Amino acid sequence: MTTYAELTTQILEYTEVSTAVLSSTITDDFIEHVENRILREADLDVFKSHQAANLTADNAFLSLPGGTSPDPTSLATIRTVHIWPASGAAVRDFLEQRDISYMNEYWPNRTSTSTPKYWAWWDQNTIYLAPTPDSAYNVELGITRLPTRLSSSNTTSWLGDNAPKALLYGCLAEAFKFLKGPAEMLQLYEQSYQRAIQALMMEQTGRHRRDEYLHGELKIPMQSQKTKTIGE
Repeated sequence: MTTYAELTTQILEYTEVSTAVLSSTITDDFIEHVENRILREADLDVFKSHQAANLTADNAFLSLPGGTSPDPTSLATIRTVHIWPASGAAVRDFLEQRDISYMNEYWPNRTSTSTPKYWAWWDQNTIYLAPTPDSAYNVELGITRLPTRLSSSNTTSWLGDNAPKALLYGCLAEAFKFLKGPAEMLQLYEQSYQRAIQALMMEQTGRHRRDEYLHGELKIPMQSQKTKTIGE
């Protein structure tokens, strides 16, 4: 477990500099960069969420929950979109993702309405549906949300509790880039980060998502040591 204060102290101690060189503003940037890097490199369940929303009849656009202009505050990307009627049988329909050019060709008249079948990104705060909804359907969005960031006002996080090595080594790689330190130290911490993130991904996308009864235990290949024989 690594708190915000512990992580910032470790960055200063590993780099052997003071806050006169690495201020809290600079180390906060390191932490944010690494949190975003982990979000993009590791498909972690902690980043998954499901958000409820509602369509409006005759409106082909849906403003995303957590999406505020100009940038979303909590939404990183959409994984799935399901809709079902506001009343009656709650039978869910899965909407397939398409691009805008496909949507415009498929449903050129947005004033014509029916049950939506497809969705596309309109901008980073809005999705566009086709056909245009004919009623106020319920929506469930499976999303990847932005991480809860470590800061002076938020001293703990899931990454700090469960992936402290990845956070630390990622921040040290950022620090040695900033300090223009020895290339071998930058390489050391980058490699250490890569090992930490691979172990985290193996746990999350390997052990966490495997059914041991159906698939057996996760096997990790290990390189064997070659033993020398007499005469070699």
